Amino acid sequence: MKKIVTIGGGTGNFTVLRGLKNYDVDISAIVSMADDGGSTGILRDELGVLPPGDVRQCLVALSDSSRLLRSLMNYRFEQGGLEGHSFGNLLLSALEKVTGSFEKAVEEVSRILFIKGKVIPVTTHQVRLKMILRNCKLLEGEREIYLSQEIENGYSSIYLEPYPKANPRAIHEIMNADLIVFGPGGLHTSLIPNILVEGIGDALRESDAKKIFVVNLMNRKGQTTGFKVSNYLDEITQFIGEDIFDYILVNNQAPPQDLIDLYASEGDLIENDVHDERIRSAALLGELKEGSKKDLLKRNLIRHDSKKLAHELMKIVNNL
Repeated sequence: MKKIVTIGGGTGNFTVLRGLKNYDVDISAIVSMADDGGSTGILRDELGVLPPGDVRQCLVALSDSSRLLRSLMNYRFEQGGLEGHSFGNLLLSALEKVTGSFEKAVEEVSRILFIKGKVIPVTTHQVRLKMILRNCKLLEGEREIYLSQEIENGYSSIYLEPYPKANPRAIHEIMNADLIVFGPGGLHTSLIPNILVEGIGDALRESDAKKIFVVNLMNRKGQTTGFKVSNYLDEITQFIGEDIFDYILVNNQAPPQDLIDLYASEGDLIENDVHDERIRSAALLGELKEGSKKDLLKRNLIRHDSKKLAHELMKIVNNL
């Protein structure tokens, strides 16, 4: 059985995992611990727990439990003192307090949800993502960085504070993988934070696994405005220390023009300007159900299809 390791955070990791779990592969999801927005940020600050949000999404993506149980994990309270909190975030945080370990909490929820594979925090240390812009302004936390419109003017530094060591389990999975899937996800908020953890870059360079970069569909205005595939590769390579990727998976399917227009205030489509044998080009867009456009958030309109994405990844796996 081939061993696939995914590295990322947020909805990008969720999409990859949801598709891959339908195949006969050994999956390990390495998850960023830099999240500090919404429910996750409140729980971090008030309880001193590790951020549960991205981990919860990965657990749900890999779950073979009932739809009801998966819905319960994602249920978000809409009123009262728990307004804004998801049940899954509260469960993980409570279990961390009961067991004394976030990793044990993840293992317990993994059993409850009958997940296929493993979900592994990239580090078990409390960290905060920070960025210093070229104008010397300090952005503190993933949320501030995500919302910033100034990053496109340049930044001088991005780092985790305090500087954390990698989870030994994450290093082990990387070193024993057959395929490592990096991305998709927010460049500065989901992808780079993983590489900033001490030991992850070294492991990625040294691992004999084939490595694939799944390129985002859209840029984020004010952060990666006008970025092409080469720009993403250059920035990621800067933090890893070398260009490690054997494959680069890019979407070649154009969304309807009305969706592009609707998304214009959020960002633009990413163009592929890399033309070498590493490029794997495919139609990867998710479908939008008829009549649902007005009900969807703009950031969810143009998204990867988990089945199409997994199908392309498995083409590579089957040739290893």
